[in-house]
Amino acid sequence: MSKSAKQAIGQQILALFRAAGATEVAPDVLLPAEILLDLYGEDIRARAYVTQDPIRGEVMLRPDFTVPVVQMHMENGAEPARYCYLGEVFRKQDHGDTRPEHPRDNEYLQVGFELFAKDTDADAKVFALFHNILAPLNLQATMGDMDLLMDAVRALPLSQARRSALLHHIWRPNRFAWLLARFSAASPARDFPENAAPWTGLRNPQEMQARIDRLQADAAEPPLPPEWAARLERLFAVQAPAPQALAQLQGIATEIPAIAGAVARLDHNLSLLAARGTDIGAIRFDASHGRRTMEYYDGMTFSFTAPGWHDWPPVASGGRYDALAAVLGQGRGRSIPAVGGIIRPGLIHELGGLG
Repeated sequence: MSKSAKQAIGQQILALFRAAGATEVAPDVLLPAEILLDLYGEDIRARAYVTQDPIRGEVMLRPDFTVPVVQMHMENGAEPARYCYLGEVFRKQDHGDTRPEHPRDNEYLQVGFELFAKDTDADAKVFALFHNILAPLNLQATMGDMDLLMDAVRALPLSQARRSALLHHIWRPNRFAWLLARFSAASPARDFPENAAPWTGLRNPQEMQARIDRLQADAAEPPLPPEWAARLERLFAVQAPAPQALAQLQGIATEIPAIAGAVARLDHNLSLLAARGTDIGAIRFDASHGRRTMEYYDGMTFSFTAPGWHDWPPVASGGRYDALAAVLGQGRGRSIPAVGGIIRPGLIHELGGLG
């Protein structure tokens, strides 16, 4: 596939983003690794290209645009603000033992849009913008909401330490399921007998004693009542056309009142989309959708996928990332809600273009 063809589609979409009021920006390709590692953890090393610069230290080839765009906005951006961009991102791809028919590229174009605004309608505006641009392709639109899931976890009758552990692993479904099963059963007693041997290791005696205290406190905690684990599992499993999913969630909210606010926001967003002429019955709602996206999304998430191309990544994806914007704005005392997304021009070219 020629790069010029992909660039042409990218420029076509970029023009539509500019027409929606966005200012075009061009973030650096080489980014400081320290910030990305702080945000994503060491897991990002498995996906990003990392190198050492003699002056700047450890740097990464840009794995996505969101972090540098947020940083740029926090330095000097007005509020509200809309940005768009077009450029390459770089990610390692492990194809396993069998190379798929349509392998993911290590370097590919992204064209994106980011909205920074204290606007309760922002989620619907961004989703509608992407939906309208991609309408000629007849893609499957899917929506999720990480806030819904995190509010449910925060409501569990568990210690703060156990709730924090579940929230930390909410993007790792297997680990999350293992922890939920562990917290749903009685903990075995932990015995730490007195020992005259000297303290050894990298931790000092105070750190080791604190660790022992945490383990003993965890062992003394009662298990999660089975009805709460069942409620959580039903919530995470909700998958249906958006109107039907909303009805299911409203039912679950009677058992988990903490999610009522997130359910009301979903109802609001769907009403806004319907008022814009969007067929909300064609939108698939998947409560766990955000668990398979970038870890910085903490609210609405969305993706547009090509039916029949199951080994393809999403043609477009995005969501809300208020916490990321708050973290990156701390140094300047700034925080503003943010939502955005990206489109892959290369995949649109494979599908015949936007017309």
